[in-house]
Amino acid sequence: MNISTASLASPAVLSLTEPEPKEIDALAFDYFLIELVNTLKDSSAVASKRNKQREDDMIAAGILAAPAPLPSLSVKKDSIRDSVASAKSAKALEEEEEAVKTRLESIGYQVGGHLAERLCRDRPRFSDTLDTVKFICKDFWVVVWNKQVDNLRTNHRGVYVLQDNLFKPLSRISSYNGSADALKRAKLYLAMPCGLLRGALARLGLQGTVSSDTTSLPQCSFQVKLPKGS
Repeated sequence: MNISTASLASPAVLSLTEPEPKEIDALAFDYFLIELVNTLKDSSAVASKRNKQREDDMIAAGILAAPAPLPSLSVKKDSIRDSVASAKSAKALEEEEEAVKTRLESIGYQVGGHLAERLCRDRPRFSDTLDTVKFICKDFWVVVWNKQVDNLRTNHRGVYVLQDNLFKPLSRISSYNGSADALKRAKLYLAMPCGLLRGALARLGLQGTVSSDTTSLPQCSFQVKLPKGS
C-alpha cells in the first residue's frame, strides 16, 4: 500500500515532532512570588518559635546554661524589661527575615539554573563572558520579566551592573508607612531574583555573586561579581 506524502505531513504527525509550547499567564510568576514570600515568612516564624521552645526546654533540663543576667543599671526595671524585650524582638525579626532571604535565593538558584539550561538547549556555546551576560540581559530577562535590561555596565574586570528601570516584582510594592518602609519591604522580594540570576550564570559556567540595590521603586540594579579570568 502506498503512503502519500500528504499523510506524512498531517497535523497529528507535526504535533508529535514539533509540540506547541506550553504557556501560562504572565502574572502567574508575580502571584507565585507574593505567596512564596508570605509562606516562607510564616514558616520561618514557626521554626524560630520551635527553636526557642527547644532552647528553653534544654535550659530547664540543665543541658544548656541559662543566659547571663543583665547588669544592674540606675533606671527603672520596667524600662529595662521593655528595652530588652524590644531588642530581642527586633533581633528575632531580623533573623527570621535573613532566613527567608536565604531560602528564597536558594529556590531562585534552582529555578534559574533549570531555566537557563532549557533556554540554551539549542544554542551554540557562548564565545566569552560578555556574551553570556548579554544573554541574561536579553533572552533570560524577557522570559522571566517580559522585558530586557535597560542598561548594562561593566568595568571589564568581572563586575557587571544590570539596571532595570521598571523591575516587575517591585512595580506593585507600596507601604502606608512611606517610601522608606516600601524600600525595606522591596529588599525581601529581590532575594529570589538574585538567586535566579546566580543560578542561571552558574549553569552557564560562571560562578559568582549577585547582589541587588534599589533606591527608588520600581527601579532596581543587580551587581554581578565574577572571578577574574572568567
